[in-house]
Amino acid sequence: MNITAADVMKLRKMTSAGMMDCKNALVEAEGDFNKAVEIIREKGKLVAAKRADRSATEGAVKARVAGGKAILVCLGCETDFVSQNADFQQLVDAIADVAIAQLPADLEALKACKMADGRTVEEAVTEQTGKTGEKHELAYYACIEAPYIREYIHKINGKLGALVGFNKEVPLEIAKGIAMQVASMNPVSISASDCPQSVLDTEKSVAIEKTKEEMVQKVVDAALKKVGINPAHVDSEDHIESNTAKGWLTPEQAAQAREIIKTVGTEKAANLPAQMVENIANGRVQKFLKENTLEEQEYQMSDSKETVKAALAAADKEAKVLVFKRFSLND
Repeated sequence: MNITAADVMKLRKMTSAGMMDCKNALVEAEGDFNKAVEIIREKGKLVAAKRADRSATEGAVKARVAGGKAILVCLGCETDFVSQNADFQQLVDAIADVAIAQLPADLEALKACKMADGRTVEEAVTEQTGKTGEKHELAYYACIEAPYIREYIHKINGKLGALVGFNKEVPLEIAKGIAMQVASMNPVSISASDCPQSVLDTEKSVAIEKTKEEMVQKVVDAALKKVGINPAHVDSEDHIESNTAKGWLTPEQAAQAREIIKTVGTEKAANLPAQMVENIANGRVQKFLKENTLEEQEYQMSDSKETVKAALAAADKEAKVLVFKRFSLND
């Protein structure tokens, strides 16, 4: 059967697939356009299966705000070249439009949403994989509700975005600034009171171990200095061996250092002041909360080193952040 250039162009307009893919599909389908469309879609599934183990570290993050609702979505791919392609950007925009219109409950629900042409979002993503030969995946989706919402998408690479919901309308400058704060500083929660317990437990555990290690190391370093050994020369077994080979340590000093590290360190570890460890660890957790909760972070848009909470209050004393969402392909 003779497949004309017009036939190929018609199928290309229907599917956005490459010229050769369209021609080959028409030949295989013996000119049947419906069969050719299915062949192209099946090819997309095959390519997607083959690329499933690849990393989709490039892509685009998009946001949509409609009244008191907003969505944040990310479509990932393998290379920056593909992410900047017009077809890719149009697909992400279309998915974002579907998400804000239908407000699916989660990522899996978004995949099942129908697009304007009748395909599901998942089918559209799979077909795009077939067109480019690269893995494509929906990397993130979130939806928020609030009386007033501001979005921020990093304009340079388009791979970072944030949504912030407020209890009321606030001045645009501070609303946009706080959305940028969320994007750039990646807070774990709005305030200490709503920080997830799992995060607090992890930070407390890390703080306790770090405090214990520092207490032990301080005593070991003092013991090493007392016998004339530089602690920096023996802070690991590799350094001990290397510095002995260089002549910076004698074999006797190396052996003495190992013995001090073992005996003094073990003795101190067994006799640490529990309450002091607890107090120092608690202080470290408080420092973590100050640096990693949105309200207590230093506001990046201000030169006065005020907190985000103080900056928002200065703009509107009644304003509060109710919710935020953030996603970055670079994290």
